Amino acid sequence: MVSDFKLELKNRGEVYLRVKARPGAGKTQIKDILDDDTIKINIAAPPVKGKANQELIKFFAKEFCVKKRNIKIISGKQDKIKLVKIKSDKIFIKY
Repeated sequence: MVSDFKLELKNRGEVYLRVKARPGAGKTQIKDILDDDTIKINIAAPPVKGKANQELIKFFAKEFCVKKRNIKIISGKQDKIKLVKIKSDKIFIKY
């Protein structure tokens, strides 16, 4: 479902994701990718004291095989719509 984003991460070393979060769900999982490439995701954590954001970061770290420190919520920390930046762990050198 997110293979295009994974390919972009591999090729460019970073990817920006527009995310529509639904906290308080039973399970953290991607539900859909909208026409504008927004990722709709259910988050199995309440929107209290950053728990839903922590769960989102943990999920994307596993999904994209990167460390949690390589994932930053650029905007929307307290909103349902977020901009998330994921950097690759690998170093790319272009000659």
